[in-house]
Amino acid sequence: MVMGRDPNVVGIEVLKKNGIDVDKLIKELVTNASVEFTAYYYFTLLRANCTGMEGEGIKGVIEDARLEDLSHFESCIERIYQLGGSLPKDATDFIKMSGCEFLQLPPNPTDIKAILEKCLKAEQGAIVNWDRVCQMTSGKDPVTFDIAKDILAEEIEHESWFLELLYARPSGHMRRKYSGERPHTQKHSRALG
Repeated sequence: MVMGRDPNVVGIEVLKKNGIDVDKLIKELVTNASVEFTAYYYFTLLRANCTGMEGEGIKGVIEDARLEDLSHFESCIERIYQLGGSLPKDATDFIKMSGCEFLQLPPNPTDIKAILEKCLKAEQGAIVNWDRVCQMTSGKDPVTFDIAKDILAEEIEHESWFLELLYARPSGHMRRKYSGERPHTQKHSRALG
C-alpha cells in the first residue's frame, strides 16, 4: 500500500469542475448524518414513552420514522467517505454537532402531544437540511443528489404524518408494509435488510 501522497480522485475532480465545493458538501453530509443518527436515538426514547391506548397507535408511526432515520444515516456514510470525508472519531462530538437537544423527553415524558411536536420539529429541520444538499448538488453531483432527494422524500412523508396526528390534516399516509420499509432510501442503505 502506497502511503504519503494524495491520490488523484477523478470522482472528486469532476465535482469540483462542476462547481461543487467538496469540503462544504462533506461538512453538510456529516452534519446531516449526525442529525439522522441522533434523531434515531431520540425517537427511540420518544416512542418508548408513548403510553396508554393513545400511545399504542402513535408508536407505529414513530417507529416507521425512527427506522427510516437510521436508513438516512446509513445512506450518506458511503458517500461521505467517497468524497474523502469521514465521521468524527468521538461519538459525543458527533451527536453534539446535530443540534438535536430539543428532542429530549418533554417535562411530562408521556405527554403524547409534546412528543408529536418534537417529532414534527425534527422532521421539519431534516427537510431544510436535505433540501440544502439537493440545492448544492442539483445538476452538478448526481450521486449525492440522488441520495439527498430520496431522503428528502421520506422526510416530507414523515412531516405529513406528524401534521396529521397533531392537526387532523389528512396526509394520505398509508402504513408501511413493515417497519423500516423505507420506500425511497432502501437502495442506499443495507442496514435494515
